Amino acid sequence: MDNEMIMNAGRRDGPTPPRKQVGSWRTWRWTLGNYLFILPFMILFSIFVIGPILYAFYMSLHEWKVLARQHPFVGLENYRQLLKDDIWWIALRNSLYFAFLTSAVNTVFALFVAIGVSRPILGRDFYRFIFYAPVVLSVSAMGIIMSWMMNTQFGVINYFLIWFGLPPVKWLADTYLVVPSLSIATVWWGFGFPMLLYIAGLQGIPEHLYEAARIDGANSWRITWHITLPLMRPTIFFVAITQLIAHFQVFGQPLIMTNGGPGRASFTTIMYLYQTAWRFFRMGYGTTIAVGLAFVILFFTLLQFRLFGRQSVVEY
Repeated sequence: MDNEMIMNAGRRDGPTPPRKQVGSWRTWRWTLGNYLFILPFMILFSIFVIGPILYAFYMSLHEWKVLARQHPFVGLENYRQLLKDDIWWIALRNSLYFAFLTSAVNTVFALFVAIGVSRPILGRDFYRFIFYAPVVLSVSAMGIIMSWMMNTQFGVINYFLIWFGLPPVKWLADTYLVVPSLSIATVWWGFGFPMLLYIAGLQGIPEHLYEAARIDGANSWRITWHITLPLMRPTIFFVAITQLIAHFQVFGQPLIMTNGGPGRASFTTIMYLYQTAWRFFRMGYGTTIAVGLAFVILFFTLLQFRLFGRQSVVEY
């Protein structure tokens, strides 16, 4: 009888214990507190990011001119016009060419420089400083410096080419070389920032992995190929994504160095947007160009995630 009473006492057939109710209340209060902490950021993000994006899409559905009192609704007519716009396709092609070329070179070049300056060599901090220094320059200063250096007649680069017995190169005056020249200038200017990201990623790799590989007789190339690069895949993927998004929006370099020339060989989508919206005051069509570029960037970003994102995250 006593054993039966003890067993019945141990059963939980009644309502939910008060302790569980207290726990759920605490969990709800903790969750509410977290949302209250991020509420100021979400308010500012909605006002200054989401709001302008929605308003830009609203403007793209109208024939919006700055000096006009009325902005008639045109629906998708601006987007139909964009698909038939030859200048848009030329600018988009130039932007794609520049973005993929610059992001690929920047991603790979910055990685190898980061690996080099992460080794115990003499003057390592000095090299890091020298490689990062161009990043602090403004785009206008960089554009003027590289325009002088790549000048066909009195540029420093052509001076050394002639000194070595080579013919001068029309860096910014040749329709086939202008985009690669802008890419070279941009890589020199901006590879220091992804280099810092790579250095941070390299410092997170455990040292005992390198020690075990050296004990097994692996040389520097095998260590880099089988240890460093596989463990750096998430950082490489992040750098590639951010570089592609940033260079799709190139504006200052072609504006200062070539003004979109020769012809329209370096004319980009942001330059077209700027001319349409702020020179001809066609804000409706300008926002249509911006929305179209946003969808192009989104498409290629999702494509990169599809091709490389899952593999980078899982294997890491």
